[in-house]
Amino acid sequence: MNKKKITFILNPISGTVSKAGIPGLIEERLDKDRFDYCIAETSYASHATELAKEAAKDGVDIVVAVGGDGTVNEVGRALTQTDTAMGILPCGSGNGLARHLNLPMNLKKCIDILNYCDIKKLDYGIINEHPFFCTCGMGFDAFISMKFAEAGKRGPITYMQKVLEEGLRYEPETYVIEDEDGTHSYKAFLVSVANASQYGNNAYIAPQASMSDGLLDVIIMEPFDLIDAPQVAIELFNKTLDKNLKIKTFRSKHIHIHRKSEGIIHYDGDPITSSADVDISIVPKGINIIVNPKGGKDCRQPNMLQTAFSEIFYNFDLMRQDLTKQSRKVQAINKNLLRKLNI
Repeated sequence: MNKKKITFILNPISGTVSKAGIPGLIEERLDKDRFDYCIAETSYASHATELAKEAAKDGVDIVVAVGGDGTVNEVGRALTQTDTAMGILPCGSGNGLARHLNLPMNLKKCIDILNYCDIKKLDYGIINEHPFFCTCGMGFDAFISMKFAEAGKRGPITYMQKVLEEGLRYEPETYVIEDEDGTHSYKAFLVSVANASQYGNNAYIAPQASMSDGLLDVIIMEPFDLIDAPQVAIELFNKTLDKNLKIKTFRSKHIHIHRKSEGIIHYDGDPITSSADVDISIVPKGINIIVNPKGGKDCRQPNMLQTAFSEIFYNFDLMRQDLTKQSRKVQAINKNLLRKLNI
Protein backbone atom coordinates (compact mmCIF):
# COMPACT_ATOMS: atom_id res chain seq x y z
CA MET A 1 0.00 0.00 0.00
CA ASN A 2 1.33 3.41 -0.97
CA LYS A 3 1.62 5.73 1.99
CA LYS A 4 -0.12 9.08 1.93
CA LYS A 5 1.92 12.20 2.55
CA ILE A 6 0.85 14.60 5.31
CA THR A 7 2.26 18.03 6.09
CA PHE A 8 1.36 19.49 9.48
CA ILE A 9 1.45 23.29 9.45
CA LEU A 10 1.82 24.47 13.02
CA ASN A 11 1.21 28.04 14.15
CA PRO A 12 3.21 28.29 17.38
CA ILE A 13 1.44 31.44 18.62
CA SER A 14 -2.23 30.82 17.79
CA GLY A 15 -4.77 30.35 20.55
CA THR A 16 -3.96 30.11 24.23
CA VAL A 17 -2.34 26.67 24.47
CA SER A 18 1.34 25.77 24.15
CA LYS A 19 2.18 23.78 21.02
CA ALA A 20 5.40 22.32 22.45
CA GLY A 21 3.99 18.83 22.97
CA ILE A 22 2.21 18.49 19.63
CA PRO A 23 5.11 17.01 17.59
CA GLY A 24 5.39 14.26 20.21
CA LEU A 25 1.64 13.56 20.03
CA ILE A 26 1.82 13.28 16.24
CA GLU A 27 4.75 10.87 16.43
CA GLU A 28 2.93 8.81 19.04
CA ARG A 29 -0.58 8.65 17.53
CA LEU A 30 -0.29 8.97 13.75
CA ASP A 31 -0.50 5.67 11.88
CA LYS A 32 2.93 5.57 10.27
CA ASP A 33 2.05 2.41 8.33
CA ARG A 34 -0.35 4.59 6.34
CA PHE A 35 1.32 8.01 6.39
CA ASP A 36 4.64 9.72 5.93
CA TYR A 37 4.62 13.12 7.58
CA CYS A 38 6.55 16.30 8.16
CA ILE A 39 5.93 19.33 10.36
CA ALA A 40 6.39 22.94 9.25
CA GLU A 41 6.10 25.93 11.59
CA THR A 42 4.81 29.32 10.49
CA SER A 43 6.94 32.41 11.07
CA TYR A 44 4.70 35.27 9.94
CA ALA A 45 1.20 36.18 8.76
CA SER A 46 0.09 34.22 5.64
CA HIS A 47 3.10 31.90 5.94
CA ALA A 48 0.67 28.99 6.38
CA THR A 49 -0.84 29.82 2.98
CA GLU A 50 2.57 29.75 1.32
CA LEU A 51 3.50 26.44 2.97
CA ALA A 52 0.15 24.85 2.04
CA LYS A 53 0.42 26.00 -1.60
CA GLU A 54 3.88 24.50 -1.81
CA ALA A 55 2.67 21.24 -0.31
CA ALA A 56 -0.24 20.98 -2.75
CA LYS A 57 2.08 21.74 -5.66
CA ASP A 58 4.38 18.93 -4.47
CA GLY A 59 1.52 16.44 -4.45
CA VAL A 60 1.09 16.16 -0.68
CA ASP A 61 -2.18 14.33 0.02
CA ILE A 62 -3.18 16.09 3.24
CA VAL A 63 -2.23 19.39 4.86
CA VAL A 64 -3.20 19.69 8.50
CA ALA A 65 -3.79 23.12 10.05
CA VAL A 66 -2.53 23.06 13.63
CA GLY A 67 -3.91 26.19 15.22
CA GLY A 68 -7.08 28.26 15.36
CA ASP A 69 -9.56 29.51 12.78
CA GLY A 70 -7.04 31.98 11.37
CA THR A 71 -4.56 29.19 10.66
CA VAL A 72 -7.36 27.03 9.25
CA ASN A 73 -8.34 29.86 6.90
CA GLU A 74 -4.74 30.41 5.75
CA VAL A 75 -4.29 26.71 5.00
CA GLY A 76 -7.75 26.25 3.49
CA ARG A 77 -7.49 29.13 1.03
CA ALA A 78 -4.38 27.49 -0.45
CA LEU A 79 -6.12 24.14 -0.90
CA THR A 80 -9.36 25.23 -2.60
CA GLN A 81 -9.84 23.68 -6.03
CA THR A 82 -6.96 21.22 -5.46
CA ASP A 83 -6.82 17.48 -4.80
CA THR A 84 -5.04 18.04 -1.48
CA ALA A 85 -7.29 17.64 1.57
CA MET A 86 -7.25 19.77 4.70
CA GLY A 87 -7.17 18.30 8.18
CA ILE A 88 -7.51 20.21 11.44
CA LEU A 89 -5.88 19.87 14.85
CA PRO A 90 -7.85 22.53 16.77
CA CYS A 91 -5.86 24.50 19.32
CA GLY A 92 -7.08 28.05 18.81
CA SER A 93 -9.30 30.21 20.98
CA GLY A 94 -12.58 29.54 19.12
CA ASN A 95 -12.15 26.53 16.80
CA GLY A 96 -15.38 27.27 14.94
CA LEU A 97 -14.85 25.03 11.90
CA ALA A 98 -13.53 22.13 13.96
CA ARG A 99 -16.53 22.32 16.28
CA HIS A 100 -18.95 22.51 13.35
CA LEU A 101 -17.37 19.34 11.96
CA ASN A 102 -17.77 17.63 15.35
CA LEU A 103 -14.04 17.19 15.73
CA PRO A 104 -13.00 16.53 19.33
CA MET A 105 -11.10 19.24 21.14
CA ASN A 106 -8.80 16.52 22.47
CA LEU A 107 -5.77 16.47 20.14
CA LYS A 108 -5.02 12.77 20.64
CA LYS A 109 -8.54 11.89 19.51
CA CYS A 110 -8.22 14.34 16.62
CA ILE A 111 -5.07 12.61 15.39
CA ASP A 112 -6.98 9.31 15.57
CA ILE A 113 -9.56 10.87 13.23
CA LEU A 114 -6.76 11.76 10.79
CA ASN A 115 -5.88 8.07 10.76
CA TYR A 116 -9.36 7.22 9.44
CA CYS A 117 -8.72 9.65 6.56
CA ASP A 118 -12.42 10.18 5.78
CA ILE A 119 -12.37 12.96 3.17
CA LYS A 120 -15.45 14.88 2.00
CA LYS A 121 -15.89 17.58 -0.63
CA LEU A 122 -17.39 20.59 1.16
CA ASP A 123 -18.44 24.14 0.32
CA TYR A 124 -16.60 27.34 1.06
CA GLY A 125 -17.52 31.00 0.63
CA ILE A 126 -15.89 34.10 -0.82
CA ILE A 127 -16.34 37.66 0.49
CA ASN A 128 -14.80 40.35 -1.72
CA GLU A 129 -12.30 37.79 -3.09
CA HIS A 130 -11.37 36.46 0.38
CA PRO A 131 -12.21 32.76 0.94
CA PHE A 132 -13.91 31.80 4.20
CA PHE A 133 -14.95 28.44 5.58
CA CYS A 134 -17.01 29.26 8.69
CA THR A 135 -18.53 32.74 8.71
CA CYS A 136 -18.05 36.23 7.37
CA GLY A 137 -19.91 39.44 7.94
CA MET A 138 -20.10 43.05 8.93
CA GLY A 139 -21.52 45.13 11.72
CA PHE A 140 -20.93 44.43 15.38
CA ASP A 141 -19.18 41.06 14.98
CA ALA A 142 -16.69 42.50 12.48
CA PHE A 143 -16.16 45.52 14.74
CA ILE A 144 -15.46 43.25 17.73
CA SER A 145 -13.13 41.10 15.59
CA MET A 146 -11.11 44.23 14.88
CA LYS A 147 -11.00 45.19 18.58
CA PHE A 148 -10.03 41.62 19.45
CA ALA A 149 -7.17 41.68 16.94
CA GLU A 150 -5.98 45.06 18.24
CA ALA A 151 -5.94 43.76 21.82
CA GLY A 152 -3.01 41.46 21.04
CA LYS A 153 -4.19 39.00 23.68
CA ARG A 154 -6.13 35.93 22.58
CA GLY A 155 -8.81 33.80 24.19
CA PRO A 156 -12.54 33.99 25.02
CA ILE A 157 -11.97 36.26 28.01
CA THR A 158 -10.43 38.96 25.83
CA TYR A 159 -13.31 38.57 23.36
CA MET A 160 -15.82 38.91 26.19
CA GLN A 161 -14.08 42.04 27.44
CA LYS A 162 -14.43 43.68 24.04
CA VAL A 163 -18.13 42.78 23.82
CA LEU A 164 -18.72 44.36 27.23
CA GLU A 165 -16.68 47.46 26.49
CA GLU A 166 -18.15 48.21 23.08
CA GLY A 167 -21.63 46.68 23.03
CA LEU A 168 -23.57 49.56 24.53
CA ARG A 169 -21.93 52.16 22.28
CA TYR A 170 -22.29 50.39 18.94
CA GLU A 171 -24.65 52.05 16.44
CA PRO A 172 -26.60 49.87 13.95
CA GLU A 173 -26.17 50.56 10.23
CA THR A 174 -28.42 50.35 7.18
CA TYR A 175 -27.61 47.64 4.64
CA VAL A 176 -29.13 47.19 1.18
CA ILE A 177 -29.00 43.49 0.35
CA GLU A 178 -29.57 42.11 -3.13
CA ASP A 179 -30.01 38.39 -3.81
CA GLU A 180 -31.78 36.14 -6.32
CA ASP A 181 -35.18 37.19 -4.97
CA GLY A 182 -34.75 40.96 -5.10
CA THR A 183 -33.40 43.91 -3.11
CA HIS A 184 -34.25 44.78 0.49
CA SER A 185 -33.03 47.37 2.98
CA TYR A 186 -32.37 46.50 6.62
CA LYS A 187 -31.26 48.47 9.65
CA ALA A 188 -29.15 45.94 11.45
CA PHE A 189 -26.85 45.38 14.39
CA LEU A 190 -24.94 42.90 12.25
CA VAL A 191 -25.17 40.95 9.01
CA SER A 192 -23.52 37.55 9.20
CA VAL A 193 -23.15 35.09 6.33
CA ALA A 194 -22.47 31.51 7.35
CA ASN A 195 -21.13 28.48 5.55
CA ALA A 196 -20.82 26.62 8.86
CA SER A 197 -22.97 26.88 11.95
CA GLN A 198 -20.92 28.81 14.50
CA TYR A 199 -18.43 31.54 15.24
CA GLY A 200 -16.54 29.30 17.66
CA ASN A 201 -16.80 28.51 21.37
CA ASN A 202 -20.18 26.89 20.59
CA ALA A 203 -21.76 30.26 19.71
CA TYR A 204 -24.18 29.18 16.97
CA ILE A 205 -24.94 32.13 14.70
CA ALA A 206 -26.52 29.82 12.06
CA PRO A 207 -27.69 26.61 13.78
CA GLN A 208 -29.04 25.03 10.59
CA ALA A 209 -26.09 25.83 8.31
CA SER A 210 -24.60 23.02 6.23
CA MET A 211 -21.28 22.88 4.39
CA SER A 212 -22.69 20.57 1.73
CA ASP A 213 -25.94 22.21 0.60
CA GLY A 214 -24.46 24.72 -1.86
CA LEU A 215 -26.09 27.61 0.03
CA LEU A 216 -25.06 30.36 2.42
CA ASP A 217 -27.13 31.14 5.52
CA VAL A 218 -27.66 34.91 5.80
CA ILE A 219 -28.41 36.21 9.29
CA ILE A 220 -29.66 39.76 9.86
CA MET A 221 -29.76 40.81 13.49
CA GLU A 222 -32.06 43.79 13.85
CA PRO A 223 -31.45 46.43 16.54
CA PHE A 224 -32.69 45.26 19.92
CA ASP A 225 -33.23 46.81 23.34
CA LEU A 226 -30.85 46.15 26.17
CA ILE A 227 -33.49 44.09 27.87
CA ASP A 228 -33.54 41.70 24.87
CA ALA A 229 -29.78 41.09 25.00
CA PRO A 230 -29.81 38.19 27.50
CA GLN A 231 -32.30 36.21 25.40
CA VAL A 232 -30.31 36.80 22.22
CA ALA A 233 -27.12 35.63 23.88
CA ILE A 234 -28.74 32.57 25.47
CA GLU A 235 -30.15 31.52 22.10
CA LEU A 236 -26.73 31.99 20.52
CA PHE A 237 -25.40 29.21 22.75
CA ASN A 238 -28.57 27.10 22.75
CA LYS A 239 -28.62 26.75 18.95
CA THR A 240 -32.01 28.50 18.75
CA LEU A 241 -31.01 31.99 17.55
CA ASP A 242 -32.87 31.47 14.27
CA LYS A 243 -36.16 31.40 16.23
CA ASN A 244 -35.66 34.90 17.70
CA LEU A 245 -38.04 37.56 16.34
CA LYS A 246 -35.15 40.04 16.08
CA ILE A 247 -33.35 37.68 13.67
CA LYS A 248 -34.14 37.43 9.97
CA THR A 249 -32.59 34.55 8.04
CA PHE A 250 -32.61 33.31 4.48
CA ARG A 251 -30.42 31.18 2.23
CA SER A 252 -28.76 32.23 -0.98
CA LYS A 253 -25.97 31.30 -3.38
CA HIS A 254 -24.89 34.90 -3.85
CA ILE A 255 -25.66 38.25 -2.23
CA HIS A 256 -24.48 41.80 -2.78
CA ILE A 257 -24.52 44.24 0.14
CA HIS A 258 -24.29 48.02 -0.09
CA ARG A 259 -23.65 50.23 2.95
CA LYS A 260 -23.17 53.98 3.17
CA SER A 261 -19.37 53.91 3.35
CA GLU A 262 -16.35 51.64 3.58
CA GLY A 263 -15.90 49.79 6.84
CA ILE A 264 -14.78 46.65 8.59
CA ILE A 265 -15.72 43.18 7.37
CA HIS A 266 -14.43 39.88 8.69
CA TYR A 267 -13.83 36.45 7.22
CA ASP A 268 -13.44 33.63 9.75
CA GLY A 269 -12.86 36.28 12.39
CA ASP A 270 -10.08 38.07 10.50
CA PRO A 271 -11.01 41.77 10.22
CA ILE A 272 -10.11 44.01 7.29
CA THR A 273 -11.31 47.36 5.95
CA SER A 274 -13.35 46.94 2.79
CA SER A 275 -15.36 49.04 0.38
CA ALA A 276 -18.98 50.09 0.80
CA ASP A 277 -20.00 47.32 -1.59
CA VAL A 278 -19.56 43.74 -0.41
CA ASP A 279 -20.01 40.69 -2.63
CA ILE A 280 -20.47 37.24 -1.04
CA SER A 281 -20.89 33.92 -2.83
CA ILE A 282 -20.69 30.16 -2.26
CA VAL A 283 -18.37 27.71 -4.03
CA PRO A 284 -20.03 24.28 -3.84
CA LYS A 285 -17.82 21.26 -3.12
CA GLY A 286 -14.71 23.39 -3.59
CA ILE A 287 -12.44 21.96 -0.89
CA ASN A 288 -11.58 18.51 0.42
CA ILE A 289 -11.68 18.25 4.23
CA ILE A 290 -11.06 15.36 6.62
CA VAL A 291 -14.20 14.86 8.71
CA ASN A 292 -15.11 12.81 11.77
CA PRO A 293 -16.39 9.47 10.40
CA LYS A 294 -18.23 8.79 13.64
CA GLY A 295 -20.03 12.14 13.54
CA GLY A 296 -21.95 12.60 16.74
CA LYS A 297 -22.07 15.60 18.97
CA ASP A 298 -19.00 17.34 20.16
CA CYS A 299 -18.55 17.50 23.91
CA ARG A 300 -20.03 20.84 24.89
CA GLN A 301 -18.68 21.50 28.35
CA PRO A 302 -19.22 25.10 29.46
CA ASN A 303 -16.19 27.22 28.66
CA MET A 304 -15.04 30.49 30.21
CA LEU A 305 -16.95 32.56 27.67
CA GLN A 306 -20.21 30.80 28.43
CA THR A 307 -19.61 31.12 32.16
CA ALA A 308 -19.08 34.86 31.75
CA PHE A 309 -22.29 35.14 29.72
CA SER A 310 -24.18 33.28 32.47
CA GLU A 311 -23.20 35.92 35.00
CA ILE A 312 -24.32 38.64 32.60
CA PHE A 313 -27.73 36.95 32.16
CA TYR A 314 -28.21 36.82 35.91
CA ASN A 315 -27.37 40.48 36.39
CA PHE A 316 -29.54 41.54 33.45
CA ASP A 317 -32.51 39.73 35.02
CA LEU A 318 -32.01 41.71 38.22
CA MET A 319 -32.37 44.91 36.21
CA ARG A 320 -35.69 44.13 34.55
CA GLN A 321 -37.86 45.68 37.27
CA ASP A 322 -36.23 49.09 37.12
CA LEU A 323 -35.65 50.14 33.52
CA THR A 324 -35.03 53.78 34.36
CA LYS A 325 -31.77 52.85 36.10
CA GLN A 326 -30.85 50.32 33.44
CA SER A 327 -27.93 52.07 31.74
CA ARG A 328 -26.16 52.98 35.00
CA LYS A 329 -26.51 49.46 36.36
CA VAL A 330 -25.29 47.88 33.13
CA GLN A 331 -22.16 49.99 33.16
CA ALA A 332 -21.52 49.07 36.81
CA ILE A 333 -22.01 45.39 35.96
CA ASN A 334 -19.68 45.69 33.00
CA LYS A 335 -16.97 47.28 35.13
CA ASN A 336 -17.38 44.56 37.74
CA LEU A 337 -17.19 41.80 35.12
CA LEU A 338 -14.20 43.37 33.39
CA ARG A 339 -12.43 43.54 36.75
CA LYS A 340 -13.16 39.85 37.32
CA LEU A 341 -12.15 38.87 33.78
CA ASN A 342 -8.92 40.83 33.81
CA ILE A 343 -6.94 38.06 35.53
